[in-house]
Amino acid sequence: MATEVGTRREQILATAAELFAARGFHGVSVADLGAACGISGPALYKHFPSKDAVLAEMLVSISEELLRVGRERVAAAPDARAALVALVEWHVDFAVTHRPLIVVQDRDWESLPDDARERVRSLQREYVDLWAAQVRGLYDDPPLGLERARAMAHVAFGLINSTPHSGLLPDDELAGLLREMALRALGPGLEPHP
Repeated sequence: MATEVGTRREQILATAAELFAARGFHGVSVADLGAACGISGPALYKHFPSKDAVLAEMLVSISEELLRVGRERVAAAPDARAALVALVEWHVDFAVTHRPLIVVQDRDWESLPDDARERVRSLQREYVDLWAAQVRGLYDDPPLGLERARAMAHVAFGLINSTPHSGLLPDDELAGLLREMALRALGPGLEPHP
């Protein structure tokens, strides 16, 4: 039974991401979301206490996943250069395969309940600092300041997170272009894995 509930929750989150991306958080009612999931709007409350809770879980969980996998990639890398390549590959893959979540994160951020917004902010700061530490590892002569490294990470995120608006290329070609451009933005001589 727990698997069924978990599966239904995942279905609701995935459907909500699609709907919120297409119409905005405020443009989707609980009845709309329920109908898209094949259940009544009120039946949604068996899985989530509110539409706000759906948005909160969606955005907190993606922030947790980005940070968790990012840390794993860094821990497995032999040096800062390899870590940055691994981080870029991870973030590009996430952005290309989860376009609706990127749109929702960008557009509906302000609709998050305060506690969820603070949690997402905290996770995002940790994620930025994870990237910034690797960027700083590339620049030792002269050393790169933390604020500049954070800014460089944000530049790379902006580039990669443009994915929902860059649908002019097939996914694999777009992913390759995003990897190449993000790596060039982050440092000299960075090359994606073959």
